Amino acid sequence: MTYCVGVLLEEGLVMASDSRTNAGVDNFSQFCKMTTFERAGDRVIVLLSSGSLAGTQAVVSLLKQRASLSEGVSTIWTVRTLFDVALLVSDALRDIEKRDAPFLEGTGMKFNASFILGGQIQGESPRLFRIYAEGNFIEAGDETPFLQTGEAKYGKPLIDRVITPATSITEATKCVLVSFDSTMRSNLSVGMPIDLLCYERDSLVISKKRRFPEGDSYFTNLSTGWSAGVRQAFRDLPDLAW
Repeated sequence: MTYCVGVLLEEGLVMASDSRTNAGVDNFSQFCKMTTFERAGDRVIVLLSSGSLAGTQAVVSLLKQRASLSEGVSTIWTVRTLFDVALLVSDALRDIEKRDAPFLEGTGMKFNASFILGGQIQGESPRLFRIYAEGNFIEAGDETPFLQTGEAKYGKPLIDRVITPATSITEATKCVLVSFDSTMRSNLSVGMPIDLLCYERDSLVISKKRRFPEGDSYFTNLSTGWSAGVRQAFRDLPDLAW
């Protein structure tokens, strides 16, 4: 299992993913689930992956391979909109699924890979998409300014209460990190390190990217402060009058 979240704001984007993967209760490992494509001044594209590690790695590798082609082919480097990038990811996802699914079904397994895609291409505003295992996708907007994949239920209530398009990148970043803390407390299949990227609208360059390893002092202080604040808020609630 995994947890990935992308937030679309008036100021830009906040995107984060955990790094834990598992193949059974006694086989946990760490892999980065964030992939970036950047051409300063032209485009910033970020992919967060969830699902079967073999499937998501194959999709990302196929996208990189196709991006190296130079003539007569639409690639991540040549398309004009992030919607077109979502179509490229969808095509790659379906190609890998078509190759792998019959063999997985023979062992009783199902192909499982999905993505959150965010970024900005020169000439349009930042955009955010959730791409499903079947290859179809949805786009975030003013009424739904964040998208999640993986183990989403534990972090969603906090984001629902805090995030709006007008939320600052600074506040959204804290909210996203606390949603990871809440998720990790309730589900052992999600774990650190956490990869975080904050993108400022129209900058067309990645300037804020950070990994939070186990024991990171900022994340520890954030977690401790949030827990203390929740307990205090609970104590301050009015008692039930019988």
